[in-house]
Amino acid sequence: MRPGRELRLPGPGSDPCRAGCGGGGAGARMRGRGPWRPGGAGCGAGVDVAGGSARWRRSEMMRADAQAAKDAAAQAFYELDMVQRDVKISVEAVAAADSSPGAQRAIADFAALGARIDEISTAYIGALDAVDLDAEEIDAGAAAQARQRLDHARQQLQAAKADLERFAGYLEPLVAAAETQLAQVAPAVARAKQSWLDASNALDAVRAARLTADDLGRRLASLSPQLALLGEGAGRHGVQKLLQTSAEVQRTAEAVRAEAARLPEQAREIDQRLASLRTRAQGVQTKSGGVEPTLSELRRRFSAACWQDLQQVPQQTLEAVRNAGARLAEAERARDEQRWQDAVSTLATVRTLLNTADEALNTVNDRLHSLNEAQRAPQAEIERTRFALRDAQRFAMAGRSAPDPRHAAALDAALDRLERAAEGLTGRHPDYWQFLTEMAAVREASAQVVQAIREERGGGGGSR
Repeated sequence: MRPGRELRLPGPGSDPCRAGCGGGGAGARMRGRGPWRPGGAGCGAGVDVAGGSARWRRSEMMRADAQAAKDAAAQAFYELDMVQRDVKISVEAVAAADSSPGAQRAIADFAALGARIDEISTAYIGALDAVDLDAEEIDAGAAAQARQRLDHARQQLQAAKADLERFAGYLEPLVAAAETQLAQVAPAVARAKQSWLDASNALDAVRAARLTADDLGRRLASLSPQLALLGEGAGRHGVQKLLQTSAEVQRTAEAVRAEAARLPEQAREIDQRLASLRTRAQGVQTKSGGVEPTLSELRRRFSAACWQDLQQVPQQTLEAVRNAGARLAEAERARDEQRWQDAVSTLATVRTLLNTADEALNTVNDRLHSLNEAQRAPQAEIERTRFALRDAQRFAMAGRSAPDPRHAAALDAALDRLERAAEGLTGRHPDYWQFLTEMAAVREASAQVVQAIREERGGGGGSR
């Protein structure tokens, strides 16, 4: 109504239909109904409006029912999705930890359930898209059909949820076993990563001490693929693979850390060995200066047989000391270049060379001492040898009326050697070295007889 315009109501006795239609037909034309005609055409339009209102109310009631069915189906879909997510986590745990037939069967069953749920979800989404319940106008039949489809979808979703819950109950023992195994993964992975970090820190300390550790660095870097695998988790690689990889990473990293921690000490040890062997080489060289006078005395006082095998000692000693000096220089270069293994190996060669030279020098000095003693008191050497021989003879007769012929023959031969060696100490320059060699051989033969008798008696052999 426009402002200032009076609203006129129909008076008594007037035609309500005519009044309602506005007289003259303008309102009817605005409503698309055509010009007004006498005879109550305007009242027929009112009946049409009333029928349309009834249809509208019915459509809205159907829309409300369909909307309620839509909300219930959405709730069922949400609950199914939540259960499916939980069960999927459990199945993934079982798949990661258990490869038994029962676990494989459970995984296959879950896949089948998942396929069925996909079909039900597709049908639910189709029911949602079939009718636009938010449209301005909706047909009552379409709304009723939408409600039926949404109710059916809800029932299917609820049935699938019930199946999933039953499957989850069947899965519980497998999940419990899988969780027990999975509980081992996190600590194992943490230990592996901590070992790697400790090794990395140890290498940093080595480099800070101006030592190289390229080989150790390469060994630690080679663990990168294994560390990446550990980061990808048991769901992708399985529990056993992760536990095995964790152990490998931890073992390798701890070995690298131990070697890196030992590098500074190893450098100190090599420095000490270099200094010690250098001093020893100087000592051997000084000691070798006395070998010529010793050999000269041997030549002057004893026969050639007593010293002829020692003639090459001076030259051998000189070459050994020279080679040791060259190898010491090599070891020092290896140490400076931090080729630790090369340095250690070369130092071992130096020690062998010096040991050989030192033993040769000692042989010359010991030879002179032994020959002096044999020349001074040969009878003492003879008596020492006789005592060993008699001791063997007494042992051979212990508990017997006669010795074993084998033992008796060996002892008799040893006695003959002793007598011949003693008789050989004649002339101006006796072969004292031959004499000492024979005495040592007799004592060795006596000891062998005693050892043989002990073995026979210990084994129950021999006749009484």
